[in-house]
Amino acid sequence: MNILSRFAAARRSLLFGLVGLGLLAGVPAQAQTLEKVKKSGELRIGVAPGDPWYYRDPATGQWTGVGVLMGEQIAKNIGVKMVPVETTWANSVAGLQSGQFDVMFVLDATEERKRAIDFPAAPMLWYAQGVLAKDGLTVKNWSDLDKPTVRVGVALGTATDRDLTKRLPNAKIERFTNTDETVAAFNAGRVDAIGFYHSVLTIAYSKIKKGSVQIPQPVVAIATSAGVRKEQDPAFRDMLDEQFKKLYASGQTQALYAQYLKTKGLDPDKMPGVTKESLEK
Repeated sequence: MNILSRFAAARRSLLFGLVGLGLLAGVPAQAQTLEKVKKSGELRIGVAPGDPWYYRDPATGQWTGVGVLMGEQIAKNIGVKMVPVETTWANSVAGLQSGQFDVMFVLDATEERKRAIDFPAAPMLWYAQGVLAKDGLTVKNWSDLDKPTVRVGVALGTATDRDLTKRLPNAKIERFTNTDETVAAFNAGRVDAIGFYHSVLTIAYSKIKKGSVQIPQPVVAIATSAGVRKEQDPAFRDMLDEQFKKLYASGQTQALYAQYLKTKGLDPDKMPGVTKESLEK
């Protein structure tokens, strides 16, 4: 073996040793999040605009929302402080992988995301496909909307657009560029109802105070979760899993949602909740 070969062999040996010890830069999977959270005394959560999950008060710059309240509650339960770290929904996975923050709540566990990051097994909460219907329009079943005389607004290209296009073949589906335009059309009376996930519709109702948020049968309920880094030691993920189970079973998850709705001037008892049981009643 010549000098260059011996050098290459030594370099490979050192490289493998560093990887095995988790000392090589750029290997975030070796960092054990739960240990770091407890040592630093901080639980860093990713936050991105998306009411009711995350909302930044333009006057104070403070973040609130259901995701923030959940982060504060779990941080309190494990004896640390919650720290919000601003990001975007598009960058949430990369932010977790690079260690910019420890967890992002209300992140759906899609198959694509599960290849890149990890998720607790227990759901954080549930939301359902719903409608904000004009006053006088009762939508107990999806068939109540499936009429040529009913105009239903949706945001173009969304999951709701695809779902309602199939579910309501006889209704007149009106498509708009985004959710804000869809809500504006409803407020102006250009559509009879708008479809989206009920939590977002609840926030829309809080702004325009028109119509009612309804969950038609059969209920299309979807569980959401929280994203975390993939790690050799799943202690952090498992801790969140236990926290989700306890908060959900004790009614605290719904209580946190109700607490936030009150800040929007809403009566949570008159709005659909975020448990599967309440949505399927």
